[in-house]
Amino acid sequence: MIPIGFLEFGLKDLLETLVIALVLFYLYRWIRGTFAIQAAFGLLFVIVLNGAVSLLGFTTLNFILRSILDVGVLAVFIIFQPEIRKLLYSLGQNTTFDRFIGRSGADTVIEEVIDAVKNMAQVKTGALIVFARSSSLQDLVDVGVKLDARVNAQLLQTIFQKDTPLHDGAVVIRNNRIVAASCYLPISQNPNISSVFGTRHRAAVGISETNNVFVIIVSEETGRISIAKNGALTSGLSIQKLRAEMEQSLGEEKGGDMGFSSEKADLEMN
Repeated sequence: MIPIGFLEFGLKDLLETLVIALVLFYLYRWIRGTFAIQAAFGLLFVIVLNGAVSLLGFTTLNFILRSILDVGVLAVFIIFQPEIRKLLYSLGQNTTFDRFIGRSGADTVIEEVIDAVKNMAQVKTGALIVFARSSSLQDLVDVGVKLDARVNAQLLQTIFQKDTPLHDGAVVIRNNRIVAASCYLPISQNPNISSVFGTRHRAAVGISETNNVFVIIVSEETGRISIAKNGALTSGLSIQKLRAEMEQSLGEEKGGDMGFSSEKADLEMN
């Protein structure tokens, strides 16, 4: 034990302090860059202000601030709901599960999607294609239009044609099959996403923030090709770069790992 003034500080206390510091550090990294950091500073301000008015003896203000803090726990769950959901999804994911695509079908699926994306980019047909694990996104599939079709370039292009009923929304590919179309994805609230990106890109980032998925986006305005994974957006890909990203993330054998890179791209790319 090491005496610090009237306190006794031992090895156990040191370890506990380090654990708390580590948790706070990763908590800050987790919410950094989101609206939650501003909300956290707001809550901290209320707590500090409450302490100040208590010391000054302002009874009415103290009562008001204490009333606010009494519902603080509920407010935290409401304010940080997207971040809490993201954390729970991350904790619940088992990255040692099956890979997106079987090795035998990887090349075929990639080539069909590449052909479709290339053609849609040339004519500026908007598209949103989500690659999911065999056990994920069932809630989105259930509310979409179920297809259970072989991955085919012509079919993908037909689905995303503006005059078809299924063009609005995302296509979900799972187990080498197009399992559903017209699936609506959660929109990301990340303030770091550039304003040049529209709803499709925000939806792609949104679904990748809370699920282990790989998403391809074709812009309807510019024909630009983008991908989203791990909550990050990479825009302006060439067909060659898209092929490399798909082969790395979808077709690479890593003993159960789905080949996702942990490096995040800049969300404000033009």
